[in-house]
Amino acid sequence: MKSFLAMLAVTTALTVPGLALASEVTFTTNLRNYGGDGAYLAYYVTDAQGKYVGSLWMAGGKARYYEHLSGWYRATGGDTGEINGITGASVGSGRSLKITLDLADTLFDAGYELHIDSAVEDMRDSPNEIVVPLTSAGSGQAATGSRYIADFTYAR
Repeated sequence: MKSFLAMLAVTTALTVPGLALASEVTFTTNLRNYGGDGAYLAYYVTDAQGKYVGSLWMAGGKARYYEHLSGWYRATGGDTGEINGITGASVGSGRSLKITLDLADTLFDAGYELHIDSAVEDMRDSPNEIVVPLTSAGSGQAATGSRYIADFTYAR
């Protein structure tokens, strides 16, 4: 229950700025068969100027590895308070992660971008492996990753 409340606080924080409605958005991330341990993934949003807005999800529960999600880490200063309660398990090689969140409608078609950093123990880090503009037209369009992520889509 505590995790749910913390996640609600974060998604609400991304909802409140525009006092607008929020919609369910489903993120689907398919990993390649890279042959290593489970991947840590950080999902976060920046505004049109590239300024960090907020964290949406963290896959991977051991905070000592978060510094390897270097884009997210640099944006937050490694503040684990940004992700408290929105953490899921790491995602294994060849597996998929599907999460559904409520995101403010004002985040779409306004210059905001979704970033996904990935990292795997004893393998190279991959900051900004996925960067996609949050647009209505981008819903359902697959983006290809450069290292561990085969593809990513979001659907409203």
